[in-house]
Amino acid sequence: MNDDFNLGSVEVSLEEGKSWAKKYRDSPKEVEEGKGKIDAYLIPLDALRLVLKQDIDAVRAYKGINNAGEQTLMFVGTKLDKKTGIYVDVFNVGVSEGCEGSEVVYDTSRPCPPYGDPASPMA
Repeated sequence: MNDDFNLGSVEVSLEEGKSWAKKYRDSPKEVEEGKGKIDAYLIPLDALRLVLKQDIDAVRAYKGINNAGEQTLMFVGTKLDKKTGIYVDVFNVGVSEGCEGSEVVYDTSRPCPPYGDPASPMA
């Protein structure tokens, strides 16, 4: 991927992730349904590798609006609670600058458009 795509660490503190998710939930419906509609997400392997390194049963993707105002997906590992049948979120402790010692979610997905393949039959 080119240098323009490298936005730093894929770790986002849980507190920041909660803020992004709230921003998305509170955003006007037009963001999802109208001009700002996102058709897909480009997801770098770094984020997926880190979440998959956990002792988990599944991965949950939360939608949010990041600090650049872009819609994003944040990835959280989950573990099945066999008593309740609920997949419970599991949070790793961050190691990157700004996230050391804090629980983290994983990000770096980019919205399509503009990061899509205009020649794709899926576009």
